[in-house]
Amino acid sequence: MPSRSLVGEGAVWDVGDAALWWVDIKAGLIHRHDPTSGDNAVFDFGEPVGCLARRDSGGLIVAAKSGFYDYDPETGVKHALTDPEKDLPGNRFNDGTTDPRGRFWAGTMKDGGPPARQGQFYRYDPDGRVTAHFDKMYTTNGSAFSPDGRTMYFSDSYPEVRTIWACDYDLDTGAPSGQRVFFDTREVAGRPDGGTVDADGCYWMAGVGGWQVVRITPEGKVDRIVEMPIERPTKPMFGGADLDILFVTSIGTGGEEDPRQPEAGGLFAINGLGVSGVPQARFAG
Repeated sequence: MPSRSLVGEGAVWDVGDAALWWVDIKAGLIHRHDPTSGDNAVFDFGEPVGCLARRDSGGLIVAAKSGFYDYDPETGVKHALTDPEKDLPGNRFNDGTTDPRGRFWAGTMKDGGPPARQGQFYRYDPDGRVTAHFDKMYTTNGSAFSPDGRTMYFSDSYPEVRTIWACDYDLDTGAPSGQRVFFDTREVAGRPDGGTVDADGCYWMAGVGGWQVVRITPEGKVDRIVEMPIERPTKPMFGGADLDILFVTSIGTGGEEDPRQPEAGGLFAINGLGVSGVPQARFAG
């Protein structure tokens, strides 16, 4: 789908809506794309938006520049829930996802200026509790869960780190443990941006800066590379009626023309991969 997004990100397919929700972080826009009709509704959140999830109770939970929000895109009504980083006004939320039990995970990062390791992953529970997890990072990214929900993946996109980790995940408590290196992206052209997992348990990584999306087996081996017409893909997500279309968001060129990638900032749909994704849980609140 043609788009001039500044930083397209946060794609999540909601089975109930039969639609793809995604964001333009810098523009503060939330998109809802219906691939059947081709309609793309756009909602202005009013500040940078990192990621979101549909709520069981209706509307969205949003992780934005100034914290977590309950948001009704149809009416524009939003309610601030909590900001775990009120003491870090230079940070913003970035990547996120839900676990299979409907807990919302979202990570932060420093927003502009010299890089600093001050990003943090947070788990927002349906009862409103917020807990911080993992060591501080530069650019939190790549959060996804294995089909059985017992492995959690996440990454740091910073060029000197560019690593994807895996950890064991307790579905009953939402506690991760046993963090280990899953994949060092120096093996491929791009750094790790957003990620998702398919029904075979393979992890799909958007290779930002590398013009590609990479499929990695549960054993941490490159299985397939899909070349992209844009340099900076950001978030893959399976969707469609059979969850067999891989949607990919991307970063634009900031208004400057780049003849190598005229579609930069667009939303892409890849068919015929021969694999399907897993349903994404709604936030259970």
